[in-house]
Amino acid sequence: MKKAKIFVPTKNSMQSGLGKSDKWIIEFESEVSGINPLMGWETSTDTLSELILEFSSKELAVEYAKKNKINFEIIEPQKRKTVKKSYADNFLK
Repeated sequence: MKKAKIFVPTKNSMQSGLGKSDKWIIEFESEVSGINPLMGWETSTDTLSELILEFSSKELAVEYAKKNKINFEIIEPQKRKTVKKSYADNFLK
């Protein structure tokens, strides 16, 4: 079976909050891609590369991959670093 990656997608640059960022996604990796000679776009005959599956937890995504014998790689999300700032800090230096 194809290789897939399991990850949490990054938030859209138009979003300021972290809402709806709790979904885990299985996305299949495409090995063969080429250039369409007519339009010059990237193209592939592999239809699995277009398939994106969403799950509510990492455990459900891993269970699905194991049940369907999919080789997978888990990409853990990075935690955001928050720095507490104070307005008074502008005047202390």
